[in-house]
Amino acid sequence: MATAKSLTATELQTVLAYTATQPYAQRNRAMLMMTVAAGLRVSEVAGLTLGDILDSKGCVRGEVFLAAHRVKHQHARTIYINSRLQQELADYIATRTKKDPALPLFPTHRGPRCSFSPNTLAQHFYWLYRKAGVSGASSHSGRKTFLSSLASQGISVFVLAKLAGH
Repeated sequence: MATAKSLTATELQTVLAYTATQPYAQRNRAMLMMTVAAGLRVSEVAGLTLGDILDSKGCVRGEVFLAAHRVKHQHARTIYINSRLQQELADYIATRTKKDPALPLFPTHRGPRCSFSPNTLAQHFYWLYRKAGVSGASSHSGRKTFLSSLASQGISVFVLAKLAGH
């Protein structure tokens, strides 16, 4: 299997600019940023609910725990959400009318109870990158960008493995 492409800063800005011109722009931007800024796998993004992200006061959490049954290879992990991503998510969630904690964080166009399947979300990202003009990118590119960025800052490989859920 080919290695995923890591996005350059210019490519990421190109994708974000393209996303802003499309329907469901805030949702799609937030989904993309969950991969780029928090390193989530597409299947993890697809499985998120509002209750995972919002605390009892309705504020975006700084940490999200993903139990073993929800992640690849059954490695439970904590996802850290930086302040910038917290704001992205808060802006997106503010556009939602229904905020039941059991609802998918990122519903499809079919309605607030319909979540993306991991496969459908992978296709969504494939076409998003392609239509934005970023060649060679895949659904894993956001995650690779997250990890590559941290590695280039000198973060220990052990910390990277923990953040990646390996």
